Amino acid sequence: MRLGVFALFLTLMNVTVAKTESLVLGGGCFWCTEAAYQLLPGVKSVVSGYAGGTTSNPSYEEVCSETTGHAEVIRIKFDPAEISLVKVLAYFWDIHDPTTLNRQGGDVGTSYRSIILYADEAQKLAAEKSLAEAQKSFGALIVTQLAPLEKFWPAEDYHQDYFAKHPNQGYCQMVIAPKIRKLEHKLGK
Repeated sequence: MRLGVFALFLTLMNVTVAKTESLVLGGGCFWCTEAAYQLLPGVKSVVSGYAGGTTSNPSYEEVCSETTGHAEVIRIKFDPAEISLVKVLAYFWDIHDPTTLNRQGGDVGTSYRSIILYADEAQKLAAEKSLAEAQKSFGALIVTQLAPLEKFWPAEDYHQDYFAKHPNQGYCQMVIAPKIRKLEHKLGK
């Protein structure tokens, strides 16, 4: 009842509440994908985590052991009034190499696989269409896994906003920073 009254109040005050959608993607190291998506206009939040595996609430160490089946992923929340799902997916193909199986650069293993975890049939169809369109731009076969999202597990706090918090760390300087500069240039920032 209280929620209905609040919604009526907002309507009477001509206030709109921004609607967000979410999508879970893995494109190698979640520090890289998180930093890349934080640049994208219309993205409201990015959370690093784990998905696609068999263990409940896995730890980073368990995922790195390659025994849980999880991938390092990010959950993106975006405002569809500002950016479409089509554009969120199109950006995915720019931020990593979807043609390398279970690896991104020096990061090797199934936890670094390219994966799109869809929440519903609409996301599945959009992902399939985006993959088919992206394939036209790649010389090699895209090996990105498409799978239903069963559960997203947020990563430990120290992984969240990693690049922003540790820009001078070696991996950030050598791997993430050059990628971010390239994406900023592409986005006109």
